[in-house]
Amino acid sequence: MKKIMIFMFLTLGLSQITYSQIEFGLKGGLNYNNNGEGSFKDATNNIVADGASAKTGFHAGVWFRGDIPLIGLYLRPEIVYTQVKTEFEQQANTESYSFKKLDVPVLLGKKFLGFANAFIGPSFQYILDDNITFGGLSTDDFDKFSVGLQMGFGVEFGKLGIDVRWERGLSESEARFANTSRVDNRTNQIIFGLSLGL
Repeated sequence: MKKIMIFMFLTLGLSQITYSQIEFGLKGGLNYNNNGEGSFKDATNNIVADGASAKTGFHAGVWFRGDIPLIGLYLRPEIVYTQVKTEFEQQANTESYSFKKLDVPVLLGKKFLGFANAFIGPSFQYILDDNITFGGLSTDDFDKFSVGLQMGFGVEFGKLGIDVRWERGLSESEARFANTSRVDNRTNQIIFGLSLGL
């Protein structure tokens, strides 16, 4: 059912830009994750307070963009491979874990000032692999599919684009350890991206 919903959403979105010029390209960058509950401000403050090295991951993928006729907006679906690193507190110890996921953000945006843009939209996410170290235990179950929200702004200079985003996981997603505890693994990320049009 979830796969059907994604397919229908992407089909509807792409059908709206069929008759407009479609741009596409490559993208990549860094992401900093402050997992669990939080806001954009919480994630930003966490970067400053804790330093980003232990919770910094990366992403790489492709993007497409086409204008939606008559309303002055554009639709930008992306397919992105993301590696997320983060930490959690357990019994006075700091434990780390990482997971790899496939992200499919579908962003609705608006260009302004000739070189800037702002955007917002859902991000459909599928966990490809997880690596959690906790007293020699590994996860025996991980919610593989989740939905998040991305919003941000960027600037473009010719074919080169730079953007910053905030991503918040909306689904209740958690890692479960046998007979021990649960760790909320919803993303609360600041994402710095670089894109290149082809």
